[in-house]
Amino acid sequence: MRRFLWLVFWNRSERRLRAPWRLLFAAVLFVLVAAATVLALQILREATAIGGLLVGLAPATRPLVLNALVGAVIVVSLLGIAWTIDRRRLSDYGLGIDREWWLDLAFGLGVGGAAMTAVVLAGIAGGWFVVETVSLSTDILPQLAGLAAVFLIVGIYEELLVRGYLLTNLAEGIRWFDGVSAPIAAGVATLLSSLVFGVLHAMNPNATLLSTVIISAAGVMLALGYLYTGELAIPIGVHITWNAFQGLVYGLPVSGARLPVSLVETTSRNPAILSGGTFGPEAGLLGLGGVVLAAIGILVYCRSQYGTLAIDPVISTPDLRTTPDE
Repeated sequence: MRRFLWLVFWNRSERRLRAPWRLLFAAVLFVLVAAATVLALQILREATAIGGLLVGLAPATRPLVLNALVGAVIVVSLLGIAWTIDRRRLSDYGLGIDREWWLDLAFGLGVGGAAMTAVVLAGIAGGWFVVETVSLSTDILPQLAGLAAVFLIVGIYEELLVRGYLLTNLAEGIRWFDGVSAPIAAGVATLLSSLVFGVLHAMNPNATLLSTVIISAAGVMLALGYLYTGELAIPIGVHITWNAFQGLVYGLPVSGARLPVSLVETTSRNPAILSGGTFGPEAGLLGLGGVVLAAIGILVYCRSQYGTLAIDPVISTPDLRTTPDE
């Protein structure tokens, strides 16, 4: 019995819990951390600057800011999990920052903005989006800057959590089964983590079955840059500018939330299956087209920049610290 329990729960060669138990531990911890953070903000909302900020925000914007605050706390928690439970450095989650990492980030930022711009232009050409007003007032710059910071935090923490942590641990766990190759393990982990990504967004306002499916597809698109480079630079960049251009530049809802300020105010027309309606482009076929366009751009870039489209071995083969105290 003792040997069986060791086999089920503990990886002796890696000296850490097996992947399912690591993921379960992290999931419970993240839920507790998120709940504690929300509760603390509710208790202190009248007495602190952060609480006052949340109270003063528009109802549609408040969940985005709260998500960013909770995400920042989760990233700090992930630092501890990486070191103690996973026995690896944070850089092993796709944050091995060097010159190439910054170049990949710049590309990701560019392709995210370009893909969303293509979605909007196609929507305008087809009559599914209508530009109402264009604002060049400097009065909105502080709000734009604040919400840009929110999208920056959200892009980093969601990619670190879903791609860097979840996808990596799933891929490593799947490799435990005999006969499962690294590419297959990475592919299955990508599909599973992308499904989780879609389901998490299913709780957003105005979410639909189609929005969940398309955001799951977006999860696969975002994972491509991680799979082929072993770094999160490309998915972080795409994630940030996809959201920022969608909400702050073009004034469309961002996963169900319409922002109070934007450079351009755009409204969606029916059919919602094309435009995405009140959820935003990710709930319509135009958004799916943007996802496909971004995926093609990522594949072309990785092939030209790195000379191949081979899944990086770091995705499913752990590079652990040699001793628990290293």
